[in-house]
Amino acid sequence: MRNPFLNICFISLMLLFLNCTKDTDRIPEDIELNNFVWKGLNSYYYWQSDVTDLSDTRFPNQGALNNFLRSFLTPEELFQYLRFQPGVVDRFSWIVDDYVALENSFQGIRLTNGMEFKLYLNKENETNVYGVVYYVIPGSNAATQGVLRGAVFSAIDDTQMTVDNYRSLLFGENRNYTVNMSDFKAGNPEVNGTNIALVKEDFQENPVAISKTFIEGSKKIGYLLYNQFSSSFDLQLNSAFAYFKSEAVTDLIIDLRYNGGGSVRTATYLASMINGTNTGKLFSQEFWNEKVIKNTSPEYFENNFTDQITSNGDDVAIESLSLNTVYFIVTDDTASASELVINGMKPYVDVKLVGTQTVGKQVGSITVYDSDNYRRSGSNLNVNHTYAMQPIVLEIKNSQGQNNPEGYLSEVFLPEDFGREDGTINLGVLGEKSDILLDRTINYITTGSRPAAKNSNYNQNKALIDSKVIQPFSQEMFVENFR
Repeated sequence: MRNPFLNICFISLMLLFLNCTKDTDRIPEDIELNNFVWKGLNSYYYWQSDVTDLSDTRFPNQGALNNFLRSFLTPEELFQYLRFQPGVVDRFSWIVDDYVALENSFQGIRLTNGMEFKLYLNKENETNVYGVVYYVIPGSNAATQGVLRGAVFSAIDDTQMTVDNYRSLLFGENRNYTVNMSDFKAGNPEVNGTNIALVKEDFQENPVAISKTFIEGSKKIGYLLYNQFSSSFDLQLNSAFAYFKSEAVTDLIIDLRYNGGGSVRTATYLASMINGTNTGKLFSQEFWNEKVIKNTSPEYFENNFTDQITSNGDDVAIESLSLNTVYFIVTDDTASASELVINGMKPYVDVKLVGTQTVGKQVGSITVYDSDNYRRSGSNLNVNHTYAMQPIVLEIKNSQGQNNPEGYLSEVFLPEDFGREDGTINLGVLGEKSDILLDRTINYITTGSRPAAKNSNYNQNKALIDSKVIQPFSQEMFVENFR
C-alpha cells in the first residue's frame, strides 16, 4: 500500500503557481470562496488541462483572476462552470457547504430512516408515483417499525405521490412522515390501510450486512452482502473473511448490488481477502493530472495487494482466501470502488458476474479543503466556512491498463423482480434462496449453467428515482490516504 503524499509534493505544487497563490489576506473577502474553488481545481482536477479557464497561463496575475472570480455569484456556480463537460465527461464531481456531513457519509453516517426504495410511475396513470422498498438498514428506524423488503407504498401522510410532489414528501426538510402502504395491483397501487410512521435520524450503517454459508452438494459457498467500502468497518470485513476461512469455503459470492463504492484502500483490502496469493502485486494504477504526476513519485499511484490492514495506527493480518474464481452479484447501483474490485481482480482470478450492467465509474476523487495544502489538517484552514470540494482527480485501471467506463456486463443477466404484469412482486429475502439473484448465482456455481434468465414479465421500466443513488455521494470512489 502506498503512503500519504510527502509534504514536499504540496510545496512543489504551490511553487508552480507562485504568481497566483498569495497570502489569503490579499484575497478580497467577497471572492475568498471562489478563489479557493479555482485554486483547488487548478491544482488537482483531472481535466485541468482541458478547461481553458483553469490554465496556469490564463490569468497574468491575481488581480486578473480576481476580476474573473467576481463574475460568479456563488462558489457552486463557479464550480459547475469549471467542470469539464459536466454530465457527459465529468459526471461525478461535487462541491458541498458542509464537509463534516461529507466526511460522515464516507463512513456510512447519514440522516436516514433506513428505508431504501425505488420510485416508479403508475402503469395506467403516469402522473402518480409509487415506491418499492428494496432494502431496510438493520437497526434503523424503518427496521424497528417493521418495514420489509418488497413493500409497496403510494402515499405519504395521506397524500398521493405524484411526479410533482414526491421530492418534497420524501426528500424535503421533514424528518418525520407516515408511509401509507399499498397493494401492488400490477403497477397501479392502492392504499391498503396500513400506515407506518418513520423518523429520519443520524445513523451509521454497517456495510458488512450479511455473511453466511450455503452447503450445496460438495460445495460450501460463502456469501457476503457488502454495501459500502467504508474504512470504519475494515476490521468487520476482515472478520467476515476469517469466518469464511474457518468454514473452508470452496466458492464465494460477494453481493455488491447496492454498493456504490467508497475507499480505494478498502477496495484493495477486499481484493486481498479474496485471493491472498498476490501480495505485493499491482492491483490498480491511478492516473492523475500532469501537474500532480510531475511532482509525485510514481509509487504513490500504485495500489498493491497486501497482507495487512492498517486500522487506527495498528497493522492487522488480512484473513485471506486463495480462490481462483469469485462470483459478484451486481446491478445498475453497483459503481466505483465496487467496479474497481471487479476490474482489479480480473487479471488474477476468474471473475463471474450475475445481475445487470454496472454504472461504469472508473474515476476517483479526493476531498479538497480551503487550506494552504488543501487538506483538513493543513495550516491556515479557513474556519469561516465548511465548504469542500470532491472533484474527480484520477482515472483508475487494473494491472493490464484496462477499465470499462460503460460498466461491466453480467454473463448471467437477471434483474431484480420489482413487479410483474400478473400483479406480484418477488424480491425475496436478502441472504436467502428466495432472493432470485442469490438463488441464480448458487445455481451458476453448482451447475455451470448460465442461460439468460431474464423474464419478460418483470418490471423493466427504469426507476424514476433510487433513494440511495439520489444522495450526492452515493457513488463515490475516493483516495483517503491522500492526506
